[in-house]
Amino acid sequence: MSSTIPTSVRLATSSVARRSVRSHGHDSPRARQGPLARFNWRRACRSDMDWRIGGRIVLALSATICAPTFSTSAAAQPGSPRNVLVIHSGAETFPANPLLDAGIREVLASRPDLSIDCFSEYLESDLFPGEQASQVFSDYLRRKYQGRRIDLVIAITDVGLRFALHHRGTLFPDAPIVFTGLAGVDETSRGMGGGITGVKSGIAYAETLELALELHPSTERVFVVANGRDEKTLEAVRAEFLDFSRRVSVTYLTDETVPRLLAAIKAIPPRSVILYIWHTQQDPGNVAYPDEIARLVANAAPVPVYGTSDLYVGSGVVGGVVRGTRETGTRLGGLALRILSGTRPQDIPIEAMPVVPILDWRQLRRWGSEARVPSGALIRFKEPSAWDRYKAYILSAAAVLLAQTGLIAGLLVQRRRRRQAEEQVRGGQAELRTSYERIRDLASRLLNAQDTERSRIARELHDDISQQVALLSIDLELLSGAVQPDSEALAEDVLNRTQHIAKSVHDLSHRLHPAKLRLIGLVPALHAIQRELSRPEMAVVFTHDNVPSTVPPDLTVCLFRVVQEALQNALKYSKAHEVSVQLRGGPDGLALTIADDGVGFDVNAAWGKGLGLISMEERVEAIGGALEIRSKPGAGTRLELTVPLHPVQGTETVLTQGRTSRRGRADSA
Repeated sequence: MSSTIPTSVRLATSSVARRSVRSHGHDSPRARQGPLARFNWRRACRSDMDWRIGGRIVLALSATICAPTFSTSAAAQPGSPRNVLVIHSGAETFPANPLLDAGIREVLASRPDLSIDCFSEYLESDLFPGEQASQVFSDYLRRKYQGRRIDLVIAITDVGLRFALHHRGTLFPDAPIVFTGLAGVDETSRGMGGGITGVKSGIAYAETLELALELHPSTERVFVVANGRDEKTLEAVRAEFLDFSRRVSVTYLTDETVPRLLAAIKAIPPRSVILYIWHTQQDPGNVAYPDEIARLVANAAPVPVYGTSDLYVGSGVVGGVVRGTRETGTRLGGLALRILSGTRPQDIPIEAMPVVPILDWRQLRRWGSEARVPSGALIRFKEPSAWDRYKAYILSAAAVLLAQTGLIAGLLVQRRRRRQAEEQVRGGQAELRTSYERIRDLASRLLNAQDTERSRIARELHDDISQQVALLSIDLELLSGAVQPDSEALAEDVLNRTQHIAKSVHDLSHRLHPAKLRLIGLVPALHAIQRELSRPEMAVVFTHDNVPSTVPPDLTVCLFRVVQEALQNALKYSKAHEVSVQLRGGPDGLALTIADDGVGFDVNAAWGKGLGLISMEERVEAIGGALEIRSKPGAGTRLELTVPLHPVQGTETVLTQGRTSRRGRADSA
């Protein structure tokens, strides 16, 4: 079997590689199935053993006939990719192989400047032991890779290294070898061929047992599961535990089948621990790998179970002092990359992979050992506490709560201060309102007194002064006929001036108090003032619509005085060509609009410089109306006034400069 992955832009795959990529990807561990599924798959593999060996024999014969060599027939072409061959001793489905491959490929792919093709092949010595299967596999590789130069070989485990060394001369005589395993090679062998370097995987059985006894100090018995390897390896395991026999009772479970092993596991007494090293089952149709059996052992065990591989952690095993499988692959890939970059293998010292304690937090809590975890141990599957999980949220909530508390306290203080300020403001407003009412009452009285005084002066002018001036004018007429001829012109001039004085007094009396205002009504009076103030250089246009025939006297006087004052101001200051006066009646009152096309003025600057607009505001205010004045230099002036038909107290005056409305006062007089 084989699998190929690219670590550069070039793509080289076989059918097995494509199946592997589809199922679990380049860098992810193999998608694990349940034990039964694996057993069924292996049953098919075992039933096909004969034809697979036969196929390899046929392939070997074809290779002998057609291709004399494997690596020497193909010289490296300039710019061609570097070919790396990874030889695994176990099957592709062996749990460690995908992790090792992922680590190797990840490092090889980290150099985009190197074009590398990486191929993985599986010796499957656990399923096909013996020299004949090894020779068939060698012939298969030679046939498959004929015409392709192998630049580097990575051998996994001692079995893979022995195969690579044994068939090196015929398969890849000049290729350097990087290995991982327990035994390693001597210094003499390192310089042979293309050179050898690698990492020793090492064992930490004693360290794992020491960790178990440290976490469970009351342990009296240790049961070791190490079945399925050669006797020499088992003797090495027993030698590791000789020093512990003085502290605890060490028992080796040698049951060959899984059911019998699980039965023995279930019978283990309390105050014991189980050290699971490995257990393999290679019965035809019923193949199981050590990591699967570790899960079964952990599920069946009434006591804590420790293991010597990182593949066991997460299956119910508490943990152990182990080396990282993927980290081993990463280290192998790093060594391969150094060699492909030009470093000689023999110049790279063989190093040992470090081992670290790795523990499953869930199992530590299950057996009550979490308080005894040694420093430096790696903890996996630790479920964070509520504080660890929500620490940021808790602190944020506490900060928000404190901020809210402070804010609420500040708001309470602010509310108390605001209430005090509001009470002071209300007191001041009451005083201002009282003062305002007094001022408004005084203004209303002044306006009434002004109108009364105007009426009195108008009557005096009309009834007394006007009559006397009229008599004087008659006398002067009579006198002009009796004067000497040389004084006739002077008499006539005096008569004209007297008549002009009489007319001015008469007009003044009407302006002070137009008697016809109360007799003929508001609209005719406005028509009269239109005719009176119209000039050739300034036309006055008056229109009215829906004005009631009867308007309250106060309202009549107010509107008349406002029109009179506005027209006089326009005549004096606006330089307008036309002034329009529009009076409209509505359901709630009257609306008066006076507009001119004159030079306009700055409302805010003009306010308070005369009495004209102030008297307008006070009159409108006295009957509860609203006055708005809009003007700006060069844009004319517009005065809008609304008053109720039934005068009430209160008014609102809005003076607008341009298009910006604001409260203020203005005057053009």
